[in-house]
Amino acid sequence: MGKLGKKARKFAKKHLQSVLKNRRKTKVFFKRKSSSKGQQDTVENQVGKTTIPNGRDPEGEDLKNISLDELFTEDDSDVVEDASDSDGFLSEDQEFAKFLASYKKGPEMFQGEEMDSDEDETSNHSMRLVDEDSSIMSQGKVLTHSVINSLCQLIKDEHNKSALKTLLNGYRAACWYGTDSIGVPDNASCQRIQNSGTFCSILMFMLREADNIFRGLLKIPSSSCKKESILELKNTSKWKSLKPLIKSYLRSTLFFLNQVTDSEILAFSLSRLRASIIFFAAFPSLLKRLMKATVHLWVTGEGVLSSYSFLIIQDVAVVFSSECFGICLIKTYKSYISRSKVVDFVHTKHMQFLRNSFIELCSLDVHKSCAKALLSIQQLANILKQGLRKKKESLKKICSWQYANCIDLWVMFISANICDYDLHHVFYVIIQLINGVACLFPGPRYFPLRLKCVQWLNHLSSSSGIFIPVAALVLDVLEYKMGKEGGKPGKAINFSSVLKLPKHWLKSRNFQEECVFSAVEQLSVHFAQWSYHISFPELSTIPLIRLRRFHEIATTESLRRVVKRLIDQVEQNVEFVQKKRDDLAFSPKDHQSVESFLQLEKGSLNAPFTQYYKSVMQKATSRNLDTNGIKSSMECKNLKRKRGRLPSKMLNGGVNR
Repeated sequence: MGKLGKKARKFAKKHLQSVLKNRRKTKVFFKRKSSSKGQQDTVENQVGKTTIPNGRDPEGEDLKNISLDELFTEDDSDVVEDASDSDGFLSEDQEFAKFLASYKKGPEMFQGEEMDSDEDETSNHSMRLVDEDSSIMSQGKVLTHSVINSLCQLIKDEHNKSALKTLLNGYRAACWYGTDSIGVPDNASCQRIQNSGTFCSILMFMLREADNIFRGLLKIPSSSCKKESILELKNTSKWKSLKPLIKSYLRSTLFFLNQVTDSEILAFSLSRLRASIIFFAAFPSLLKRLMKATVHLWVTGEGVLSSYSFLIIQDVAVVFSSECFGICLIKTYKSYISRSKVVDFVHTKHMQFLRNSFIELCSLDVHKSCAKALLSIQQLANILKQGLRKKKESLKKICSWQYANCIDLWVMFISANICDYDLHHVFYVIIQLINGVACLFPGPRYFPLRLKCVQWLNHLSSSSGIFIPVAALVLDVLEYKMGKEGGKPGKAINFSSVLKLPKHWLKSRNFQEECVFSAVEQLSVHFAQWSYHISFPELSTIPLIRLRRFHEIATTESLRRVVKRLIDQVEQNVEFVQKKRDDLAFSPKDHQSVESFLQLEKGSLNAPFTQYYKSVMQKATSRNLDTNGIKSSMECKNLKRKRGRLPSKMLNGGVNR
């Protein structure tokens, strides 16, 4: 394409959209006409003189634009001191090299998986001496099964450091097997492994015994988990001689974690690294690698693997205290929030485990965690302010799993620690935030989100013992104008697995039933918490009026029956509390007597309303299980259909390749 003509370039400068956009951007930073005095001013000074329009907060705007998983930052740069040795191989003694040269040369690498280890042992039992300049030293030493057994015996019986060096080099070769190593040293110091049996022997021996060997050589008790035991030895000659060996073992194991995909092998490797956690005190860069690897496995792994990963994160936070607690907290928070963008009911248990383990980590230092919680809740509140102005991007952020899971995380943290620590300043802030979210979306499509807000408020109320009015929020859901009786059943709905419903679900019979059942559940939780309180008759007056009104208006008999039972149970509990209250002699000002009211009955849990509450919760659990079972079977069928539609070439592509 040739150059534009003069008239075309002139038109483009005046009217092209990209040019106008760039002008608008640069207009803020530069003045149209600069005076002779102002020519010496820099661009930074001119930017500093620009005025901010009224009602704008630049810091607040920046906080709103930050995503939830990028709120906290930490420095991940490695320490130069510990990153100097790039290869991880250890130099061997010449005398011990003669010992290795005495073994018969084997195949280069894994020549045959079908080769038995017994044949390997018998064929290599015969040893013959060779010269130092032989081919085995020039082409690299081959580690056979018999060589590994001899090395292991020397290490166990005599604590031979030369044998340990050789085995560590072999361990590094095993960990790096199948990858292109960067900065590999000369072939003379490389180790080659004969077969898969030898490969497993090296890995299993080092993972099982390395920690005990290093502790024995340094005379550190196996029960010692204090980093000071390592830091005190840093200037000793014994530590200086063993430091390269320990570092090689830790680096090789960390690299091995990034290569293996089998969950059982990863879990075993993590359990052995956990035993050697104190050695990371001397290697800050390796400690950062360990945290990065374990946080990744904690989030992406499941079951035992995720549990072992979290145990290491927890140990790092405890052993290294304030130095690493903040980094562990930030990394786990960011990983959890980024993982919770999409929630599938299949991974609900794993997400609950991640949440509970994060709360357990936060409980190690509640004051530092509370500061992070305040910053996160402030960001959530700023997004809510934007949502109140009906900005589409903010409304999408609020009605998202990432936003909901972030609130859920701090609700559970506050609930777990409010009895032991003074967290009321965070407590009242998050209550205001939840109420704002619940009132922001009044429509029926957002009933799942509103009921989730009610659930959070009930949880905060029960853990703190502070009354939070939630009945009005629940009754709004109950009093929504339902469709005609006998409508279409529609799809199975579980409000706990969605935040926003499609429009065509609102007229279905399942939606009407789920609204009533969920409202009754949350009201039962609310009433059960205060069923033994002296003010229960006054607390239930207005909700009873609205419940009776719904019972009169409702046309579906099954729903009327559920609400009628709730009304009867509440009225029965009102009579029970009223009778006990009529026999009292103290005044409402006597707070101590008010707090002790019906405490004996509360401990027995035999009151009628308590039994009713238990039955409601059991039915809710069974209903959720049934709904999830239907969903799981439907998803399995959809997956089979999709696979059936795939062409045969795509299905067999992996085999053909």
